[in-house]
Amino acid sequence: MTLSPVSLSLLVSLTSTIVVVPFGILLAWVLSRSGTRPSVRILAESLLLAPIVMPPTVLGYSLLLLLGNGSAIGRWVNGTLGIHLIFTWQAAAIAAFVMSLPLFIRPVAASFEEVDTEMIESARTMGSSELNIFIKLIIPMSLKAISVGVTLAFARALGEFGATMMIAGNIEGKTQTLPLALYSAAESGNDSQARSFAISLAVVAFILTGLVSMLTRRPERRYKS
Repeated sequence: MTLSPVSLSLLVSLTSTIVVVPFGILLAWVLSRSGTRPSVRILAESLLLAPIVMPPTVLGYSLLLLLGNGSAIGRWVNGTLGIHLIFTWQAAAIAAFVMSLPLFIRPVAASFEEVDTEMIESARTMGSSELNIFIKLIIPMSLKAISVGVTLAFARALGEFGATMMIAGNIEGKTQTLPLALYSAAESGNDSQARSFAISLAVVAFILTGLVSMLTRRPERRYKS
């Protein structure tokens, strides 16, 4: 399958974001429930939010070691399952997933923490199960934060470069996303193409930033005179 950088970027970003949502909601819930134990909270935040501060190339190299034949997991995936991820678009999606997951978790976990505990207790006293409370009460009350998380995760996946380069490479038509195509165009001296890719990424980033701003804007209060 040969795809253009735009098509590959959309495929990688959409795949990554779709996977981020269920995992992110689950991890955000775990993180929001660990507030009563400071040591557990610090450890959970350190692990889940590490990709925000860790260099992408370090994470990419770690994924390369993890999914390559040098690790037990890599040998099982490659040998037993017959799935070869390294230097494929799926590897780029994995890199995007790892890098964008923390940006989804942060706003969603904060929203989960703000849900009124009295409402949750009331639902419990009325016989609602924990799963039912989560699906019908907590999730609907956190839809705005989830929307923000989805937007941030998609934007981060779309702009991912370092980790993708390490685990997926820069193979034209196979793993060359827009950021990698921009890098290749600039390196080869193709300034017009590089500008085109750069403008495309900047415009998308501007639109997504505006969307996040709209979603996080508090409604104006109207006072009667």
